[in-house]
Amino acid sequence: MRLYGIRGATTVCNNDSDEIIQNTTVLLQTIIDKNKLSEENVVSIIITTTPDLTAEFPAKACRLMGWKNTALLGAVEADVPHGVTYCIRVLVHAYLEDAQKVTHVYLNEAKALRPDLVV
Repeated sequence: MRLYGIRGATTVCNNDSDEIIQNTTVLLQTIIDKNKLSEENVVSIIITTTPDLTAEFPAKACRLMGWKNTALLGAVEADVPHGVTYCIRVLVHAYLEDAQKVTHVYLNEAKALRPDLVV
């Protein structure tokens, strides 16, 4: 087993609590499914938002999914004028088998962040 960093991002259309939770849940569930993760092999998740998202903590989505023991950290991204707006980014630290392929997930307008990783 080896510790990997699995990246992902999504965007929302509005600074709305329900939309932030819903889109964060979809992002996390997609990362979980594509990388065959369980809470037992996830060490921590760093979640960042752009400064325009203030209606809710995206980390709340993890707790609502039942992930009670995973260390979570939220932060705000730098306010860069040409950056993607209404964006939620995650970095999941998880133990995976050495030969397992890591799948990074970029959804909605966040696909522009890493077009080389979008399937």
